[in-house]
Amino acid sequence: MALRRDWVYENNGGTCVAIAGLDYCVVAADTRLSVGYSIYTRDHSKICKLDLRACIFRADKCVWHLLASGDMKALQKNLAARHLIYQHQHNKQMSCPAMARLLSNTLYYKRFFPYYTFNILGGLDDEGKGCVYTYDAVGSYERVGYSCQGTGGALIMPVLDNQLKSPSPLLLPARDAVTPLLESEAVDLIKDVLHQLQKGISTLETS
Repeated sequence: MALRRDWVYENNGGTCVAIAGLDYCVVAADTRLSVGYSIYTRDHSKICKLDLRACIFRADKCVWHLLASGDMKALQKNLAARHLIYQHQHNKQMSCPAMARLLSNTLYYKRFFPYYTFNILGGLDDEGKGCVYTYDAVGSYERVGYSCQGTGGALIMPVLDNQLKSPSPLLLPARDAVTPLLESEAVDLIKDVLHQLQKGISTLETS
């Protein structure tokens, strides 16, 4: 697959899904790394676990990254290093909302030559409630009850909207964005929506 000389990014595909509940956050992603019709590996994790409460594309506190694998790895290393510095300076783990702001600032700082990643941060907040933050490539983000990013998003989001439609954050009084499903029901729903992607060339194997 020929790349334009002035285009330094590579689309490695991938899909990730996250659902936040009253006391849990379930996240899942595929493990295929591909370019066009070429499959480089079927065992490439797109999830980075930061600690027991926040994960970049993993459980408790996780961040998921999609599209450019090289940028994904660079961003994961950056966040892991800054999280470690925070632990040494404050003698505690960074909260999930604080990590959400850190990820936003990191992406915005690189806005003129951005990380070609579309991220989801999932975990538990200070009250023990599940939280999911969804991002664009330059750091704009919002807290939602569920999210999907990646090449399979057009297939998955309609199903999630149908099953889990969250209240608008503009409505008053404000309501929690968490979904009413039990954790086992959320896991089953994620399995079902990821099963829809079996025919996609850039998403297949899941974790």
